[in-house]
Amino acid sequence: MIARDRNWLLVFAVCAALAVTYPFFADGYQLTVIRDALIFGLFAASLDFFWGRTGILCFGHAAFFGIGGYIMALVTLNDAIPFGSLLGVMGAVSGAAFVAAIIGYFLFFGGIRGSYFTIVTLAMGVICQQAAVSWSSITGGDSGLIGIPPIAFDVGGLHVDLSQDVPSYIFVAAIVALVVLALWSISRGRWGTVLTAIQDNEVRAAALGHNAPLRLLVTFILSAAIAGLAGALYVCMAGLVAPDLSGLLLSTEVIVWVAVGGRGTLLGPVLGAIVIQRAQQTISSFNPSLWPLLLGCVFVIIVFLLPDGILSIYARLKSLFKGRSQAQ
Repeated sequence: MIARDRNWLLVFAVCAALAVTYPFFADGYQLTVIRDALIFGLFAASLDFFWGRTGILCFGHAAFFGIGGYIMALVTLNDAIPFGSLLGVMGAVSGAAFVAAIIGYFLFFGGIRGSYFTIVTLAMGVICQQAAVSWSSITGGDSGLIGIPPIAFDVGGLHVDLSQDVPSYIFVAAIVALVVLALWSISRGRWGTVLTAIQDNEVRAAALGHNAPLRLLVTFILSAAIAGLAGALYVCMAGLVAPDLSGLLLSTEVIVWVAVGGRGTLLGPVLGAIVIQRAQQTISSFNPSLWPLLLGCVFVIIVFLLPDGILSIYARLKSLFKGRSQAQ
C-alpha cells in the first residue's frame, strides 16, 4: 500500500470516529444540520467521482439530485404503492441513472468533451429545473411537493423508522461512509487507472484497446445514480422537494464543495460540503445577504492558495517543515 492510500485511510478512520462519537455531545438540531450536510457531501462525492477521475466537469449535476428527489417524493406520497421507501429509493437511483445513460450515450459516443460537455450539462440542469416548474400537475410547480414521509422499512422483522434525529443521522452517516469507501476502492483499482489514462490522453488509451466512451458513460451513470440517491435521502429528511434542488445554484454550490475539499480525493468534497454548510448556517443567522459574497471570496481564495483543496494542507505543511529542516 502506498503512502497516499495510507494517508487517505487514516483521514477516513478519523472522520468515521468523529461521526460515531458526534451524537454523544450534539443536540437534535446539530445532528440534523450535520446529517443534511452529509447528504450534500454524498452528492459532492458523486460529482467528484466523475469530475475528479475523468477531468470532465458536469455543470448540471443537480439535475440528477432533483430527479432522485422528485421520484422519491412521488412514490412515497402515493399511498397505493407498497414499500414506498424502498421502491422510492430504487426508483430515484434508477431514474437518475437512466437519464444519465440517455444523455451520456449521445455525448460520449458523439465525441463531446471539455467545455462543450460542460455547456450541454449546464443546459440539462436548466431544462430540468424549468420542467419541474412547468409540470405543476405532477411536480407542484414553484411550490414543489411537501409532506414527504421519512424513510421507514422492515428488515428481518425489525421496523426501521428514520423519523427521529439519531437513527436518521446514523443511517445517513453509514450510507455516506459505505459509498465513499466503495468509490475509493473503484478509483484505486483497474477501473480508476484506466480513467486516469483516458484523462491524460484519450486517443492513446483507445489505441491501447480501452473503450473510452463506454468507460466514461458507465462512470457518468454511476455518478448520477449516487446523486439520485442523495436527492432521495434529502427530500425524505427535509420533507419537501422544490425546483431549486435541480437548479443552477445547487449545481454551482456542489462544484464549490468539491473545489474546497479537493478534487479527486472523494473524502475532501464530503468535508468541503460539511464545512461550507456549517459556515452558511452560522453566517446566515447573522446576515443572510452576506453569505453569497463570502462564498465567492472563499472560492477565489481556495483556488489561489489551495488549488488541491483543504485536504492538501497537511501535505503542504509537511513539505514546508521538511524543506526547512533540510535547509538547516
